[in-house]
Amino acid sequence: MGNLFSSFAKIITILLMLLYTYGLFRNLSTDYREGKKRLSGVLFKILLLLHFISYAVLYFQTGKLFYIYFYLPQLFYFLLYPLLWKKLYPCFNEVLLNNQSLFLALGWILLARLNEGKAVRQFAIAMVASVLALLIPYIVDRVWDFQKYRYLFGLFGILALAMVFVVGSVTFGAKMSIRILGFRFQASEFVKISFVFSIAGILAEERGKDAIVHSALIAGLHGIILVLCKDLGSALFLFISYVFMIYVAENNLLYLLLGGIVSFFAGMLSYALFAHVRTRVYAFIDPWRDMAGKGYQITQSLFAIGTGGFLGLGLFQGLPNKIPIVENDFIFSALSEEMGGIVAICLILICLSCFMQMMMMGRDMESSFYKLVSLGLSVIYIIQVLLTIGGAIKFVPSTGVTLPFMSYGGSSMISSFIVFALFQSLFIIQGEEDQEEMRYEEEIEKEAAEEEDAEV
Repeated sequence: MGNLFSSFAKIITILLMLLYTYGLFRNLSTDYREGKKRLSGVLFKILLLLHFISYAVLYFQTGKLFYIYFYLPQLFYFLLYPLLWKKLYPCFNEVLLNNQSLFLALGWILLARLNEGKAVRQFAIAMVASVLALLIPYIVDRVWDFQKYRYLFGLFGILALAMVFVVGSVTFGAKMSIRILGFRFQASEFVKISFVFSIAGILAEERGKDAIVHSALIAGLHGIILVLCKDLGSALFLFISYVFMIYVAENNLLYLLLGGIVSFFAGMLSYALFAHVRTRVYAFIDPWRDMAGKGYQITQSLFAIGTGGFLGLGLFQGLPNKIPIVENDFIFSALSEEMGGIVAICLILICLSCFMQMMMMGRDMESSFYKLVSLGLSVIYIIQVLLTIGGAIKFVPSTGVTLPFMSYGGSSMISSFIVFALFQSLFIIQGEEDQEEMRYEEEIEKEAAEEEDAEV
């Protein structure tokens, strides 16, 4: 019974993901406000149905009541959270919140299948992060001129990373986290946000050589400490975001060229200096040579993706737990094996749509500071997605970067909520400005009509 239902549910899940992806891009391509609203409602219903079917499969496959008990609070969350956003911020971006909820749903489904304890902890952290995210638009609206604190943001990032270097714990060859009050935090997840705010503030407020020198100094100090911590994945996406931000701010292709050259030599130097980098490069180049050792993780990931094919094996029908740290770096492989390549491709497209929305929000902002903030955070988001998925499919060497909202990790979850809430803030403020402009135009038209009537 369980296997039969799983096979049926697998096809339904694929169809739902295809419908969601199609509806999402239809939504992005239309300017009709009411049409967007209706499509957002349809996408939300698809999300709820996909979530229900997946947990039904988990229950029928195992008979564990845990999955019912775990499903119900998630359902309550998905129903309540958009209502809170609508109540507090009527102009919020429903599509972006739908995508965020879909990522959360897929992450919780996969974690519940892989490790029940980690799934519960991840859900609890998400609840805390959700409350924090609701405060972000209010804070942005009240403060707004964050560029005034650009050097404080830079100082925060440098001190946080320095603390990790001094007292941080080593994970897979790199110093990445510190323990505070019994909780472990991965500082780089939060520093990427403060870094973007610092660099954006400098490039928006300062001009000429001052902007270049000061921003390069801040970026260089961040990069040096991250390299000393051997956290090269974080150093990479901070550097790439910096290159794109300075290119846009100065409108000079030379910075992209210089960024590419620096990246090449930095990569060669990292390979020469760090043993764990060489291990990952060896595993990337020819994982089959040492399948039981250095290449074990990536070969198991490739086996999982290949075994799943386009349709997937179904939940609890594969062996994703054979992949080391599958809940963190290789959650995409677990999804590909049991939900299938079609669902995985849809996920990539949905991540791409989030990036497109983020870039469009930045484009529409009048403030040069928030344009650069949008660009920096957008680039970090898409690089993080590409590095995680690329590492799983052997497109790039594994970097230890997590997939936003889906991979296990409290720091990653909280920082992802903050980033998406920041984009919600920009969308809300832009929407309120548009509404104010529309009201002003309507008043002008009304006054003009009254004057014409008076003349008649």
